[in-house]
Amino acid sequence: MTDRFARYPSLEDRAVLVTGGASGIGAQMVTRFADQGAKVAFLDFDAEGGARVAADTGALFIPCDLRDIAALRAAVADAGQWLGDITVLVNNAARDDRHGLETVEPDYWDERMATNLRHQFFCAQSVVPMMRRAGGGSIINLGSISWMNRAGGMPVYTTAKAAVRGLTRGLARDLGPDRIRVNEVVPGWVYTERQIALWVTAESEARSQANQCLKGRVMPDDIARMVLWLAADDSAMVTAQHFVVDGGSN
Repeated sequence: MTDRFARYPSLEDRAVLVTGGASGIGAQMVTRFADQGAKVAFLDFDAEGGARVAADTGALFIPCDLRDIAALRAAVADAGQWLGDITVLVNNAARDDRHGLETVEPDYWDERMATNLRHQFFCAQSVVPMMRRAGGGSIINLGSISWMNRAGGMPVYTTAKAAVRGLTRGLARDLGPDRIRVNEVVPGWVYTERQIALWVTAESEARSQANQCLKGRVMPDDIARMVLWLAADDSAMVTAQHFVVDGGSN
């Protein structure tokens, strides 16, 4: 890990679970937690990408389709058995596939909610008993700047991501007596390989940069560093909050 950035002694040997860790922002989180000396497990349905990240970081990869709640619960339990009680959960997994209002049918709505929102609740539900046994923990939910910026072209996604704010604040109240903190990290437009391949053009990047107070691309590592702070004891009295990392575009 580069000496430019903080090292958090409280993260050493801490049991951390990241969802969607096989690529993009999630893979960078897995890497940075491993750099801190944490014991890291991650869930993803991308077997090839997951195996690659596991080989690079030494983290435990548990293949899992988070839309399957029984499989999710079993995977979280497996992570706890391998690492010890999970005390940091990062609910990162999501897909911002584009879709039009007129094309959405009930099955698609339900699948998108399962992909982008429902698993955050059930992962939290599954780790809470472990955090209670450990005397506390940190749950970090990943939101999105899209709904805050009134983005169009993906109404089910923006609905799901807006709901993360309510989930975060409600859980923070319910779990505060157990010393379990719940916060939200809100990424701006992050230049992952997927975003670059699908949506980045000279024109779209110019529009994005024009809106940012700080010029330059927001990268996965920018999100990971905020997540590390919220996972560490340095943020011990921070809960029910949201932290936007977008270069000041919102």
